Amino acid sequence: MNAQAVMSSHPFRVADALAVLGAGFVERTVAINDHGDRIGYRQWGERGPLVVLLHGISSSAASWLPCAQVLSHNMRVLAWDAPGYGSSTPLADVAPRAADYAGRLQAWLAALDVTPDVIVGHSLGALMASAYVAAAPAAMQPKCLMLLNPAQGYGQPGQEDQSRSVQAQRLATLDQLGIDGMAESRHAHLLRPNATDEERAWVRWNMKRLNDGGYRQAVAMLSGDDIGAYLSKRPASTPAQIACGDVDGITPPEGCEALAKMFDLPFALVPSAGHASYIDAPDAVAGWIEHAVLSQSQNA
Repeated sequence: MNAQAVMSSHPFRVADALAVLGAGFVERTVAINDHGDRIGYRQWGERGPLVVLLHGISSSAASWLPCAQVLSHNMRVLAWDAPGYGSSTPLADVAPRAADYAGRLQAWLAALDVTPDVIVGHSLGALMASAYVAAAPAAMQPKCLMLLNPAQGYGQPGQEDQSRSVQAQRLATLDQLGIDGMAESRHAHLLRPNATDEERAWVRWNMKRLNDGGYRQAVAMLSGDDIGAYLSKRPASTPAQIACGDVDGITPPEGCEALAKMFDLPFALVPSAGHASYIDAPDAVAGWIEHAVLSQSQNA
């Protein structure tokens, strides 16, 4: 596989992470419209370019902590809880599309009166980020769109059987095990095979904070949407790139690289990282983001 590689490792302890969540990377909420809808989020850093982080289907804003801590040395970081996650108000539609999440994303950024320099979407968050860039006005476009271990969705024509299968399987697991049971049985699949017990515990802790209804909506979006439909509408003035953990068994590197080739985007591998690459290798992922920000600044 011909791809740029980013390298790093990072020790991690859940007790330290929880202490920082309560002191620095604290949860906040903001009203985003006159209907009382709110978005929960976390922020870090006081100066520098603004990086917006979007989590995936089994995660939360808090999960970004190890990576956000590195980024906050030179950047401002905002990480949201997607609608239906954490304290964020769910979407009205039981089967939303990425464009619906993107609408909430735009409203959230407007409520905070900020324009992102970079939007990083991980897994299902990559679909949301792509939908945002496809529709956002020029004044709210990021300088770079970064897709990390992107979920591509199953909404393409011809994928109907796979779409139904994915949705049925995920919802059956939820119905049989519940949120806690799903977290216990699935958390290790998100990380590299030799992940530490502390890293596994961190993923499990985040998964146990999922909301049943929000997860069901996210499953509907994953099953019914298509990232390519949004990337094809990306403005030429908004560059994008893709990275993936080299041992990702959920969104495998081959599929991520194929997506990059389809849209002629740079592709990077994160060595020794699984699907939750920003937990497996937070320094490496932060370096990938920082390099993109620096490149855009030099090209401005």
